[in-house]
Amino acid sequence: METIPTLIGGKFVTAKSGQYIDSISPSTGEVLGRIPRLDKEDVDAAVESSAEAARSWRRTRVQERITLVHALADRLEERGEELAQLDAKDNGTPIWVMRRIVTMASTFMRYQANLATEVHGETVPDEYDHLNLSIHEPFGVTARIVPFNHPLMNATVKIAPALVTGNTVLLKPSEHTSLSTLELAKDFNDIFPAGVVNVITGFANEAGNAIIDHPQVRRIAFIGGAAGGRAIQERAARAGVKNVTLELGGKNPLVVFPDADLDVAAEAAVTGMNFGWQGESCASTSRLMVHESIHDEFVARVAAKIEALRPGDPLDETVDTGAIASRPQFEKVLSYIELGKKEGRLVAGGGRANVATLEQGLFVRPTMFDGIEPGARIAQEEIFGPVLVAIKFKDYNDAVRIANGIEYGLTASVFTNDYGTAQRFARDVEAGYVWVNTVSRLLPGTPYGGIKNSGIGREGHLDELYSFTTTKNITFKF
Repeated sequence: METIPTLIGGKFVTAKSGQYIDSISPSTGEVLGRIPRLDKEDVDAAVESSAEAARSWRRTRVQERITLVHALADRLEERGEELAQLDAKDNGTPIWVMRRIVTMASTFMRYQANLATEVHGETVPDEYDHLNLSIHEPFGVTARIVPFNHPLMNATVKIAPALVTGNTVLLKPSEHTSLSTLELAKDFNDIFPAGVVNVITGFANEAGNAIIDHPQVRRIAFIGGAAGGRAIQERAARAGVKNVTLELGGKNPLVVFPDADLDVAAEAAVTGMNFGWQGESCASTSRLMVHESIHDEFVARVAAKIEALRPGDPLDETVDTGAIASRPQFEKVLSYIELGKKEGRLVAGGGRANVATLEQGLFVRPTMFDGIEPGARIAQEEIFGPVLVAIKFKDYNDAVRIANGIEYGLTASVFTNDYGTAQRFARDVEAGYVWVNTVSRLLPGTPYGGIKNSGIGREGHLDELYSFTTTKNITFKF
C-alpha cells in the first residue's frame, strides 16, 4: 500500500523520512490508507513555502480571495457524496450526518467569504492637515490544528477566515482522520496558488509541535481538548509572542424546569447529545439536569429514547449512530462507562455494541446514567462519547450552582415556559453559547466559543475574521 501524498508548496509529497501512519477504519478495522508522518524537516519546508506565498497572497484583491473560497465551496458540493463516504469510513460518523456536514460546511464557507469586505479600519479626526487611519493586515503564515470529530468541516470552514483575510494556512488534521483532508488537498492545489494552503499530517508531538515552535507561525488556532489547548499556549509562549485562540471542550448542561414542554425537552435531550456523531462533539449537552419534581418520569422517558437508538455501519442509511473514531478514544469511552457504573445507575445502553459482520468495529451503545452527583468524575470530565449523565436539582439557585460548578463553559440549554426564568438563566449560566427551549442550533454569523477552560476567541462570526488580522495605525501630514 502506497502512502497517500500530502500538499506542501504546491507539490504532492510524502514525509522526507519515509515514515507513515496507517489510517484505520473504526467500523471495520481495515487499513484504509497510509498518511505521511511529517516531522520538523517537513514542517520547515511547508512554512518556507507558506511564507513565500504570503508575500503575494496578501496583495491579492480581496474580491479574488472571496471568489476562490467560493470555488472551494463549489468543489465541496460537487464532490460532496464522495467526500462524505470517505469520512464515514475514516471517521465512523453515519453517512446521513456526513451529507448534512457537506451542506453546512458549504453554507458557512460562503458566509465567511462574503464577510471579508467587512474587515476594515477607521479614520480618526486630527488637525486639518493630518489624516489618521487604521488598517487591518494579515499575520502571514497561520496554523489551523483541528481534531478528529468533523474532518470535512475542519478542512474547509476552519481555513476560510484566514484565507479571505490574506493569510496562508498550515492545516493539520488529526492523524486518525486525515483522508478527506488529503483528498481535498487536490482541490486546494487546483484553486489556490502554491503554498497558500499546506496540509501537515502526522502526530501532535512531532508535526504539531514543529508548527507551534516555528518562529514564522505567529497565529495559531486550535480545536481540541482543554489539556491540549493549555499545552499549546505554554509551548507557543516559549517559542515567541504568538496569537493563539482555542476552541476547547465542554461538559454542557441541559436544564429542564418543571413548567417546560416535556415532550420537546425529552427530544432535545437526545438531539443535544449529538448521538449521530457518537457524542464526539464539544457542543454536546452531556449533563441532563432535571428538577426533582419531574426527575424520575422525565429520565425514564429520555432513557427509553436512547435505548431505541441503533448503532451500526456508518454507510448504512438507517443507523442512528456509528463508530468511535479511534481505538484510544473507544477505550477512553468504555473506561468512563465502567466508572459511571460505580458512580451512578445505568439506565440505558452501556458498553460495547455488537454489530453483525463488523466484529472489529469500535461501536459503543448510546448510554445514560442517573443518580449522578454533580461532583462525580463522570459529571465533571468531558468524555467525548455517547454518554449522557442525569443530575437532579432542587430549585433555580441549585440549578445555576450545578450548571456553573465545572471547569468548562462552552454551551448550555434551558427548557422552561417562564420567560423570566429563561432570561435569568441565560444571563446567569457561565457559557459562551446558550439555547432556550431548543438545542444544537449553530447559525452562520453567530459567535461560537466558550469561557473558562472551554477556550479563548469566537468562531463563525466577523470576530473570527478580525482575529486573523493585526491592526496598524497610520498618520499622514499633508
